Formats: sequence, C-alpha cells, structure tokens
Amino acid sequence: MTRGDTFSRRRVGWSFVAGLLVAASMPPWGWWPLSFVGLAILSRLELTTPRARDRFVLATVAGLGWFVPALSWMWFLTAPGYLIAALIFAVLHGFASALAGSVDRDVRVVALPAAHTLVEALRLSFPFGGVPLATLGIAQVAGPLDDIARVGGVVLLTWVTWQIGTLLVRRSGSGRAFRVARRAAVLAVIIVFFVAINAPRGSDLGRSIDVAAVQGGGPQGTRAIDTDPRDVVERHLAATQLLIDDDLSPDLVVWPENVIDVPDFETSRELTEVATFATRLDAPFLVGITEDVDSESFTNAQVVVEPSSQQVVDRYDKVRRVPFGEYMPLRGLLDSVGAPVDLVPRDAVAGTGPAILTAPNVGGDDLRAAVIISWEVFFGGRAREGVKNGGELIINPTNGSSYTWTVLQTQQIASSRLRAIETGRWVVQVAPTGFSAFVSPSGHVYDRTAVSERAVIDREIPLRTGETLYTSIGDGPWIGAVGAVFLLALGRRVRVRSRR
Repeated sequence: MTRGDTFSRRRVGWSFVAGLLVAASMPPWGWWPLSFVGLAILSRLELTTPRARDRFVLATVAGLGWFVPALSWMWFLTAPGYLIAALIFAVLHGFASALAGSVDRDVRVVALPAAHTLVEALRLSFPFGGVPLATLGIAQVAGPLDDIARVGGVVLLTWVTWQIGTLLVRRSGSGRAFRVARRAAVLAVIIVFFVAINAPRGSDLGRSIDVAAVQGGGPQGTRAIDTDPRDVVERHLAATQLLIDDDLSPDLVVWPENVIDVPDFETSRELTEVATFATRLDAPFLVGITEDVDSESFTNAQVVVEPSSQQVVDRYDKVRRVPFGEYMPLRGLLDSVGAPVDLVPRDAVAGTGPAILTAPNVGGDDLRAAVIISWEVFFGGRAREGVKNGGELIINPTNGSSYTWTVLQTQQIASSRLRAIETGRWVVQVAPTGFSAFVSPSGHVYDRTAVSERAVIDREIPLRTGETLYTSIGDGPWIGAVGAVFLLALGRRVRVRSRR
C-alpha cells in the first residue's frame, strides 16, 4: 500500500469534516449525536493510516475543524490567543494520534480513545491554568450519557464518548488480541453506564428556599473599559425593584458577577443601595463586586450583604481567572512585541479561599452555598470543592456581556448542567445580559432568560446534601485509569517487538 493510497487530499478533507461534526455537536448548535459520527470518521482514518506523520496531520486537521468553530467566542477576547489556542489543542490531538496509532494494530481500538482523552484531561490545566471549553462533556450533557458525569466528570464522559466512536468502526484489527481489546472496551462502557445509572445522586435536606436571580439586561459585546459601571448598577437596581412591584418575597437574592465596580465596596453608596433592598425584602443579597487593589490590580468577588446589619458578612474571591480577560499572561513579553496588552489594563488578584459562602438566616437557617464565579464553572474541581465544604446548592454568578453571539453563553449553560449532575446540587446561574437560569441536579434547565433582557427569575430550590462518586473522588483516578490503559497498549507494542 503506497502513501498515496492511504494519505490524500480526500482523507484530509474527511478529517476536517469529522472535526466539524464534533463542533456541531456542541452548543450553541447542540446536535450531540454528531460527536459519535465525527469521532467514528476520525477513528476510521486513524486506524487505516499506518504512518505516524500522516496520522498527526489527519488528527490536527480534525482538531482545527473542531476547535475553530467551537472556540470562536475567544475572538472577542483575544484574536491572536484564539488562533493560537485552537492550533495548540489541534496539534495536541495530532500528537496523541501519532503516538497511539503506533502501538500494535490489534489494541489501537483502546489506545486511541485513551490518548485523546488524556489530551482533553490536559486541557483542564494547560495552558494558563486550563481552557476546558468545547469539550465532549459539554456536548454529551444533552444526550443519554449525561449520568456518567456524576461518576467521573468530564474525563470519564469524554473517554466513553470517544471509545464509542471508535467502536463504531466496523473493522480495525484482526487476531485474538484485537477481539479481546474490543470486547473489553465494550464491557467497560457497559459497566460505566450501569454504574452511572445507579450511582449516588445526593439527597434533599427536606428544606427549600426561594431564590431570585436578577438580570439587569443591556447590550452584548461591550467591554468594562468602554462602559460606565454605574449604568450596570442602575439596571440591576431597576430589575430588583420588580421583586417589590410583583410583591415577591424571596429568601435569597443573587446578583451577577462584577456588576458593581468601585474602589471599595464597603464604603460605597452601592452598598447602601443594595442593603436598602435587602432590608425591604428581608433577604440576604449575594452580589458580584470588583474592587481596586492598586493601579495595576483588582479583585473579583462575590459578597453576602445581610439585611439586619446592612453589612458584608462573607466574601469569596475568584480563584480561577480568565487568561487574556482578567489578567494578561506574559504581559512584559507581549508588550515588547507590540501586542495590545492595554485591552486588559489591570490584572485580577487570584483568591485563595474555599469556594463557599455562608448567608445567615435564609429561610430560617444559615445557608452554605458553593460559589463558582463565571469562568470557574468550566472546572469541575471548583464546584466539587464548594460542595465538599458543605455547599447545599451552587451559585454561578457570571458576566458574558463582552462577547457577541451566544457560543460562550450556551456552553456555560451546558457546563452548569455538568456541575449540577456531578455534584447532585441545584445550580443558580445569573448573568447581567444572559443567560440566567436554574439547573436541577439531573441537569434540567428552568427559566432560562433571553440575551440582553431585563428579568428576574424566581424558583423554590430544594437544598441538598450527600456526595456523588465524582464529588468523593474527583478526576484523578479516572485520569490514572485512562493513562494505565494507554501504557498497557504501549507495553504490548514493546513485548510484540521483543518477540519478533
């Protein structure tokens, strides 16, 4: 078989189509079955391409078809960063294909899904602390495999999705080792699915609270440096007035991320305004604030304003910051080559505390809420930390007003669904310009708002306790298990060569 037979423009074209199909399975398009179709096409190409260099090209092209559309929201954050990120992620999958496809042909059916899953696990922390968007988990949370998230989060969900896609290829090897590997993969998928259906989901505490999420509305595609921060506050004050006009009496009111931007919140008139509403409604407010640290840095926090004292009684500072959005990595280097680092004039200071807030006297008792601010919702470990610290529900205040279109916003709703399933908790997502919504522990979305509308959504939320398997063990064991499968496949290659 010549190289021309196995590697042609047609095969490269099909690999790009495979990537586009995976992208189309994700929000905002959301045709989740296309993940399996795209991965099956890519796997077929990988399994029938003998040269590592050719597999690298095919998987990299597929990665570009996947990440260029699915990460397109990054264009509004940093155009160069968007192109570089899409290329890096695509190339990582190219290396995975080149290496995994070099193992003994009979075990590639398990080696390839394991290698690609390890790349997706790497994206949880690399580069710049991780960019875990456009993952297969975000696509499959809308499909029948979503229960797997409460067992192994996005890592296990990614492996099962990729393994199924590879198993759809009708013939990918021969001999006893191939049959054993294929049957083992089928059995593993069935066992994971069975465990997921029957795994612990947490349980109701027997107490519910009425939560109101306030969306002030306003235009999309705006940046903080081009916006009068007072306008944002006034929109949310006007939206909060709807609670009084409609004679609603929530137990807790949640405002979005950084809707108050002041030098010092505790000495500001904004605190007085929020506290006045808290007193009138007799409900604590969870409010997103941005404060100055100095001329070069700021903080991004969610605080609890208590009605009786009219003071801040608890605070959580965002730990996971958005690279090129809340801080500028490699600022000095980029500035020296003329990059527009002034788009992020100051860097956010990363918080160090646990992802939890305590609000006193919520529905007659203290409330412990896990808090994941905006970007942090894409990291399962942040929600897991809050729940392990006693979180009875999850609050996700966010701000997507900088982005045009709804690619990021819809992927964030999908990520909130993943966090709800993983932890067995309700999630309250609230944004200044959308989307705001409530998400149940089974991943169902309620009361989702429209983009840019002024709205207040209100729902009775059952508080929850108990741990899921994912909450108990996290991502580490699953990354280790997938890594072990890959190493075993590499080990077989060494043994076969030794015998020869």
